[in-house]
Amino acid sequence: MKLWSDSFNDGAAIPGEFAFCVQDAKTHVALSDNRNPHLAWSDLPAGTKSLVLICHDPDVPSRGDDVNQEGKTVPADLPRVDFFHWVLVDLPPQISSIAAASFSSAVTARGKPAEGPISAARQGINDYTGWFAGDKDMSGNYFGYDGPCPPWNDALLHHYIFTLYALDVERLGVGGNFTGQQAVAALQGHILGQAVITGTYTLNPAVRST
Repeated sequence: MKLWSDSFNDGAAIPGEFAFCVQDAKTHVALSDNRNPHLAWSDLPAGTKSLVLICHDPDVPSRGDDVNQEGKTVPADLPRVDFFHWVLVDLPPQISSIAAASFSSAVTARGKPAEGPISAARQGINDYTGWFAGDKDMSGNYFGYDGPCPPWNDALLHHYIFTLYALDVERLGVGGNFTGQQAVAALQGHILGQAVITGTYTLNPAVRST
């Protein structure tokens, strides 16, 4: 299997237009275009009945004590956890690409709806759902793609891993407002092949300069 993007190169920085937030000199961060990147794939294994696309950031701080706090830095050696940015299942194998901005083209307060541009596919909720749960202006179910917005004071460069899975089932065994963790669990035992592309992102000027 092969997976690539016209929006960014594997191992390189993701442009700000595909992020939830961009760097701002006065306020540290500002909302961005939040467009989903272009993705395309080929060479699916024989017998592929559906595809699953998952984007996650494995570099999210495990504790929020110092996150986005003036005069503080989130240390690079702090233990990290996964944060899911996109959970898309039941993609028909006849589809071989996703156009940029086709699933997301702006930050949507309270989250985008579950329905996407590919009627056969289903979208799970991403982890902005939990992040904004206590925010009266932003809380809601965040379905589909929402891009990078790492802490602006994080000393660690964040990695955004897009993984495409080829499955031997037409419908993944998840339902309702399923999460990335639930989708990954349901994949087990059904994976015929997979391909990965990774982009990086930071809002920390000190990290960007290096």
